[in-house]
Amino acid sequence: MKPLKRVVVIGPECTGKSALSAFLADHFKTTWVPEYARAYLDTLGRPYTQEDLLTIAQGQISVEDQTAEKAESVLVCDTNLYVIKIWSVFKYGNVAKEILDGIANRSYDLYLLTYIDIPWVADSQREHPDERQQLYDLYLNEMKNQRVPFVEIKGDRDTRRTTAIEAIKRIL
Repeated sequence: MKPLKRVVVIGPECTGKSALSAFLADHFKTTWVPEYARAYLDTLGRPYTQEDLLTIAQGQISVEDQTAEKAESVLVCDTNLYVIKIWSVFKYGNVAKEILDGIANRSYDLYLLTYIDIPWVADSQREHPDERQQLYDLYLNEMKNQRVPFVEIKGDRDTRRTTAIEAIKRIL
């Protein structure tokens, strides 16, 4: 049995992460890990706080670990703790040590960084339509300063999909 490769789709809000994650899982006949924050925030019933980010981080890890048990050769993750780190730094100016420890203690094989070249679609959980470039730059800086390969995902839907498929094939 081949070891499981873990691929993370990250980027600012409304850059196609979930759609790309679902597509890649289908393409590679495997499972994907949805963004835990969406489900958590849908049921929260109040504005979230920085403390909620720790709960979200724990939930994301838990769902990822459960989903990995069912994955075939590659596990596609719609976000990971880097997303929570950037979210926390951007909104609150700092990040909890537990989130940084989680980043340090989890390993991934590839990051797919989604660019902001698709239209913004507002929803109740999206907060920063005018700061997408600033957020993208934060993600890009994070990717450049870690040791796992990353590929920028840009262009129309078909170009994005092709770029992502080829990047995953290189690690399989």
